[in-house]
Amino acid sequence: MTTRIDWKGAAFSLMLLFAPAAGAGDSAADIQARIGAGDPVAGKDKSAMCQGCHGADGNSAAPSFPKLAGQYADYIRKQVIDYQKGVRQDPTMTGMAAAVTSEQDLLDIAAYFASQKQMKGSGAGNEKGRGFYVNGDMSRGIYGCVNCHGERGKGKAADNPLFPLIGGQHKDYLVKQLNDLKGRARSNDPAGMMADIARNMTDAEIDATAEYLAGE
Repeated sequence: MTTRIDWKGAAFSLMLLFAPAAGAGDSAADIQARIGAGDPVAGKDKSAMCQGCHGADGNSAAPSFPKLAGQYADYIRKQVIDYQKGVRQDPTMTGMAAAVTSEQDLLDIAAYFASQKQMKGSGAGNEKGRGFYVNGDMSRGIYGCVNCHGERGKGKAADNPLFPLIGGQHKDYLVKQLNDLKGRARSNDPAGMMADIARNMTDAEIDATAEYLAGE
């Protein structure tokens, strides 16, 4: 009788075993839930071109490039496809996304970044921004961000590609995305929901919320 060895699973298990100590949301079960259908081990080499901007472990050094560490694989995959379709535009990412022609490569790349420890912020925080993130302002039709993005922006559901992990993301990147949504320069959010919320936020609220999330 021949025993079939799951080398992909074994390699990923070793990857988890020798990874740094996990934080909240980074247990083996959490990571397994967010990597999707790809192979994070294969994705490490396949993501080499992405690492130049987003960092070897998904923690980009430049605030204009988003962190991808611990992001849901399905969310990463959706954004790349949106760039490929022209639904989302960016001078750099549009060309980079076009270079990923294999669905399996895309799944593997997304799984690699998803398998990393969740992005972590500076710890500086912003109390006003935290209050707005949690409560919103229903008098202006602004739902609390926590309802979709989870406590501290650390995600709500790994199987939902629409609502990303945003806690620990670069402030500059968050401010730009909220302003792009507000001004309709970005329009690939589900049912225009984020655009409607951002449009009702003041510049001060955008800044404070982004500063709070960047600290988490």
